[in-house]
Amino acid sequence: MTLRHNDAPLFLCFFEELMKLANSTLVSATVLGLLLSLVPCGNSFAALAQDSASHVFHLTGDYEFTHDPSVIKAGGTWYVFATGRAPHGHMAIRCSHDLKDWKLCGQVFTEIPEWIQKESPGTKELWAPDISFFDGVYHLYYAYSLFGKNTSGIALATNKSLDPASPDNKWIDQGVVLRSGAGDDFNAIDPNLVIDAHGRTWLAFGSFWSGIKMRRLDRATGKLSTDDTRLYSLATRARPANAPPPSPDLPPDWEAIEAPFIIHHGGFYYLFVSWDLCCRGTRSTYRTMVGRSKHVTGPYVDSTGVPMMQGGGTQLLAGNHRWLGPGGESLYVGKDQTIIVFHAYDAVTGKPALQISTVAWNNGWPTVGMEDH
Repeated sequence: MTLRHNDAPLFLCFFEELMKLANSTLVSATVLGLLLSLVPCGNSFAALAQDSASHVFHLTGDYEFTHDPSVIKAGGTWYVFATGRAPHGHMAIRCSHDLKDWKLCGQVFTEIPEWIQKESPGTKELWAPDISFFDGVYHLYYAYSLFGKNTSGIALATNKSLDPASPDNKWIDQGVVLRSGAGDDFNAIDPNLVIDAHGRTWLAFGSFWSGIKMRRLDRATGKLSTDDTRLYSLATRARPANAPPPSPDLPPDWEAIEAPFIIHHGGFYYLFVSWDLCCRGTRSTYRTMVGRSKHVTGPYVDSTGVPMMQGGGTQLLAGNHRWLGPGGESLYVGKDQTIIVFHAYDAVTGKPALQISTVAWNNGWPTVGMEDH
């Protein structure tokens, strides 16, 4: 439940008295719930009271080997797009009617686009698809690169339908959107399409190097804006005092921040990112962090006020005894709930798998869950 702006005065009016009742040994939770339902806009307060904990989905079916998931709902079907190869191509698509039982239901491309093969012949997989729907078209931003390099690019594919049975279901390659090269201090991978409160489109992206960046997009074309050509910086890691030397031909581990995803909630933009190291099985140290800002371009700060451009970030997810390295996250904001999808690694086998949780909001900050058994 989102606390709307027109709920705020009532919340300020009743909050103190309700908290007194909640803390009283003479008033049970049941009685408090009845009181909440009787006050004006009691339904809003009841929903707020219930929105204190997230719900973790127990998944079945084809949910394993999902990496960097991106989720969307179309009609009565949920679709998850993921990094890497599919049984018959690239960037596997999984479908579900209840967010619990998943089936492989296709792929974006049967072959890597020819122009990518020519531009980046070492690319064998396509990474980090980001699915969105606006202006009657599905937009899928995705990345191509080589592991540990920033000679990378972000491209766009579009589709009129996600339904495998629809004659309109055909992915059209729209080509490159943004590139980075060895001379740049950023890495053009891990794209996320953002639509701000004014309807403007933006692309957040980045991995290692100087961190998370953003460019304005032309909403009509899905490509870079020619009106605003600024490269915005959103988040980076702070260099530790005694940083170990990097491995040969790789960026240093302390620079590890990637997989940005931005949503708008309650007057703030929330920037979710993944810190530390992915893709290492049981040695993966990924964790998911978050900060917020009044403006889509920042500055973003964590819950203690530390700017994300100074290494700030509030931890949202970390590994447990069952699943390690949770990250590569994306979110879906619906009318009734917000969900987060991410991957984590089996603590025994090291294999990645899809994870899903609802998002709860407490004191203006998100909380989510992860299976622990």
